[in-house]
Amino acid sequence: MKVIYDQETDTLSLILREEKIKESEEIREGVIIDYGKDGRVVSIEMLDASENVAAPQGIYYELKEPKMALAYA
Repeated sequence: MKVIYDQETDTLSLILREEKIKESEEIREGVIIDYGKDGRVVSIEMLDASENVAAPQGIYYELKEPKMALAYA
């Protein structure tokens, strides 16, 4: 996954998969979902990001730990 904030256009993009976009849908004003040929989400784009995100220049990444550890036999 890649996160890109473009200060010039004030756009925040979350690229989930490197794949050609077949279709885009604006699900709400300024929020665009891009889909691949298989219909799965490829990326999410937010316009006017600085108005919607507390700190678009910073990224906080959290990886949740599994609730149960897997036991190997």
